[in-house]
Amino acid sequence: MKKLVVTKLSQNFREAVTLQKDSPVPLPGDGDLLVRNRFVGINASDINYSAGRYDPSVKPPFDIGFEGVGDVVALGLSASASYTVGQAVAYVKAGSFAEYTVVPAKQAVPLPSVKPEFLTLMVSGATAYISLKELGNLSEGKKVLVTAAAGGTGQFAVQLAKAAKCHVIGTCSSDEKGGFLKSIGCDCTINYKTENVESVLRKEYPEGVDVVYESVGGKMFDLALNSLATKGCLIVIGFIAGYQNPTGLQPVKAELLPAKLLKKSASIRGFFLNHYLSEYKVALKDLLKMYERGDLVCEVDFGDMSPEGKFTGLESVFRAVDYMYMGKNIGKIVVELPHSVNSKL
Repeated sequence: MKKLVVTKLSQNFREAVTLQKDSPVPLPGDGDLLVRNRFVGINASDINYSAGRYDPSVKPPFDIGFEGVGDVVALGLSASASYTVGQAVAYVKAGSFAEYTVVPAKQAVPLPSVKPEFLTLMVSGATAYISLKELGNLSEGKKVLVTAAAGGTGQFAVQLAKAAKCHVIGTCSSDEKGGFLKSIGCDCTINYKTENVESVLRKEYPEGVDVVYESVGGKMFDLALNSLATKGCLIVIGFIAGYQNPTGLQPVKAELLPAKLLKKSASIRGFFLNHYLSEYKVALKDLLKMYERGDLVCEVDFGDMSPEGKFTGLESVFRAVDYMYMGKNIGKIVVELPHSVNSKL
């Protein structure tokens, strides 16, 4: 089978990752499922993983890719108590950039069908849901600023804040993205390529914003911090602006941080999904229900508008990562892995 493997630690995905074409198909253990991947998700932190930033003790080669949706093609004996061959499942586990992935049955999520929309909920949707629920303290009328609002996780922060009856402001990089944000309920959109975000916020929201869902970092973090209201909270779920740097960071104006927080009784909270796995199943169940009721838009970007067209096959994961870092995507970037009818295990 084909799979992507990190063969050299680097934040440059193309340098770090190699497509292996003749890897053996892994065998499921007693409690495992063998999943044939049909759709895999691209995440900003794929390049943090390829740079070895999550676990410095792990040395290449190692598998990459965080999430997949597919069908069960083989399974262990005890796993067969809960799953059957042909069943649609989703999962979050390292090693999804492969034609087949072994997934512990306990970590799999049964699905009604194999649809890319379900993939958007696994990391991106769950991150927005749990962080806003646990840290955001949302209530009717609160003003919520979402940066990179038209991205994979931003789209859910916007919709969940609206569902909590908040007033939502979203930053984005094009008028097309602004249009998408309006369509999912965003009250105010700011195109940071053509507008001065700080000026717009100061003019429209002189009292500041109550909650910021921040994933950009650098200058965007600085101005988001400055725009907090009294008792406001800034939730850091990432800092994509820095990931391509050798350090993984983009400088922020931290020397004034204690004074700024004190002056407003404000807070900054970090959120990393792995620390909230106890809340994960409940969050996912609720998100799936919302989607099936038609209360949640799960926007998928297959790269149809990218220069070389739709992201199809593991070869296109490299293009998909580039596309994300060019800031072109609307919604969650997903790569389809087609299997020919006679695809054999």
